[in-house]
Order: sequence, then structure tokens, then C-alpha cells
Amino acid sequence: MANILVIGPHPDDQELGMGGTIAKLAAQGHDILLLDITNGEPTPFGDPATRQSEAMKAAEVLAPKGQPPIKRLMLGLKNREVLHSIEARHKVAAVIRAHKADILFAPFFEDAHPDHIAVTRIAEDARFDAKLSSLDLPDPVDQWTGSTMPLAEPRYPRWFFYYYATHLRWVANPSFIVDVTGYEETKIDSINAYHTQFVLPEKNRKIVDWVHASLTYFGSRIGVTSGEAFYTREPVGLSGFDSLA
Repeated sequence: MANILVIGPHPDDQELGMGGTIAKLAAQGHDILLLDITNGEPTPFGDPATRQSEAMKAAEVLAPKGQPPIKRLMLGLKNREVLHSIEARHKVAAVIRAHKADILFAPFFEDAHPDHIAVTRIAEDARFDAKLSSLDLPDPVDQWTGSTMPLAEPRYPRWFFYYYATHLRWVANPSFIVDVTGYEETKIDSINAYHTQFVLPEKNRKIVDWVHASLTYFGSRIGVTSGEAFYTREPVGLSGFDSLA
């Protein structure tokens, strides 16, 4: 089993981009931490306390009772003002160490949202910083709850993958697609857990329709019912072809 860190600029980005894959990985028993860089507020219908409640509910939807729970941590950078800085890199590097992450996921690096672009740059550099044995990092603090995660040894996650939660009107050209057939409604339910973001605002309800269409389209590209797309800058090694869809 792998330790998986899914980094999102705002609570709901991870669910939108790869909620089906998160649910599938959780069902397989992997140790998953969702890292929210900001709390995503203010928004027209939301507030910090409500967004926290929605984020926790979404995580519970992705890993129902009977499965190991999905953990969630909020870093506390300011929404819409995220900057690619040394301080931010070190905060994320500390989470990478504390979670002993083997695999990182972050948003695709081309986007119209400045927070998304900055967060991905931060995550890419934090992957490097996390391995530096001379770097003294503080224990990560969850700004949702005030609890801390104990720091572990320096490490360099083996894999870094990009998921698509982009604000560009742009068609993805993925490196690979994960078969998430059977997890479609889990993904949609996790998105709708953000009631203030996708239910109350009428204009945002169509986003759920786009997500459904995306699942169907990417599934059709690999001959399955539903799929989620990912990109990698590094080659993926195969030990065989038995698991290819």
C-alpha cells in the first residue's frame, strides 16, 4: 500500500479533478491525505466553518464507513493570494515528510486560476525540498483543527502526477486515464457535499454536468464506462500489461 498526498488549492479541487480515483484508492486500502492549501473562502454562499464542514463530509463520502478514513489537513494560505515562496514550499515539504508520501497529485500546471498555478509550482519544489536532510522543518499544523502531524525523515516521493481541475476552456491531453467505473456517483456526491459551492449557486450546478460528461468521455478513450485523466512529466514504468484497461 502507498501513502498518497493529494494537493488542492481549495477544498473541492481534489474531488472535482480526481474524486473517483481517490475513492478507488481508498477502497484499495491506500493511506490518503488531502492537503487543502487554502480554506477557499470567502465565497458568495460560504464561510470558513461551513467550508470546513463540507470538506470533512466530502472526505467521508469518498471513504465510507468500514474503510480506513481519508485524512484532511488545511495549510492556511490565503485564498486568491497564494504565492510561490520559500515559506510555502517548506510548509508543503513538511506535510510530505509527515505523511511519508510515496505519490503526489497536484493540479495540471496550465490554468487560468493564479492559485492553481502557484500551488502546483509550490508542490513541485516542495517535493525536492522534502528530501533535503539539512532542512529544518516544523511539524505541520492543521489550520482546520489546530492539531499537528509529527515530522518524519526526509523523503523524495517517487511519483508526481497532475490531475485536471482547470479553469481554462481547454481539452486535456492526458498521459494516462484511470478506470473509475463504479465510483462515478461517489465522486458526484463528494462534489455536492460542497453545498455552498455547487448546489446553492445556480450557475455552478452545470459544473456537475461537465464532470459527468468528462467521466464518460475519458472512459470512452480507454473502452470503459468512466475514466479520470492524468498527466505526468516522468515516464511510468510497467511490470506487465495485465492491468491495462
